[in-house]
Amino acid sequence: MPLLQLKDVSKRFGQVVVANGVSLQLEAGDAVGIVGPNGAGKTTLFSMIAGDVKVDAGEILFKGRPITRAAVAARCRAGIGRTYQIPLPFEHLSVFENALVAVHQGARVHGLEGSERALDALVRTGLIDLANRPAGALGLLHRKRLELARALATGPELLLLDEIAGGLTDLEVVELTEVIRGIRADGVTIVWIEHVVRALLSTVDRLVCLAGGELVADGSPREVLNSEAVRRVYLGGAIINEAVS
Repeated sequence: MPLLQLKDVSKRFGQVVVANGVSLQLEAGDAVGIVGPNGAGKTTLFSMIAGDVKVDAGEILFKGRPITRAAVAARCRAGIGRTYQIPLPFEHLSVFENALVAVHQGARVHGLEGSERALDALVRTGLIDLANRPAGALGLLHRKRLELARALATGPELLLLDEIAGGLTDLEVVELTEVIRGIRADGVTIVWIEHVVRALLSTVDRLVCLAGGELVADGSPREVLNSEAVRRVYLGGAIINEAVS
């Protein structure tokens, strides 16, 4: 049974179509990258999976059960975690307290088990030495790591990463990619939206390209990046050529 299924999912905002009959299937343990130009509907796709945005048509199933109309909290408890492009931690709380809030509110786990989950998320994301630091004092890399830690603290089976490498230096991207590969090795299914294509290629086994709210390619990274349809999407393929060279 697939872990996640999207069946002809559609969404529009006024006259703007952001998802037009998108169908997608993920198996447990997959690592899938999503590429596409700005405005392609990538983040909206995540929001529909996580429940932040309601679909206009179609169906979403998680572990074989319909979640199309389930609340965000219910989807989180079922095993869907996500990060956001711009990390917005509780700046007045410590790094540990931010992770603990995620455990309490996302997983509904409290007491000693809750604290252990929060600490484990910090260990896995390389933040344990900063556990007592105020989140507001973190630089961008550590804010990105904390965003990841908060998602991990909810105990996801499916982790949606939204441009988590954006704005980082090349070295910071390498460090963060190593963390993500470790998370996948622990059995978490990864779906990663990213414009830093080299980061995706070092992590995922499959790429999906969205453009104009439609799926224009789905396959191995090399197949997708060499696709004529994908090259047209990227206005001549400058990003693609650099990534596959």
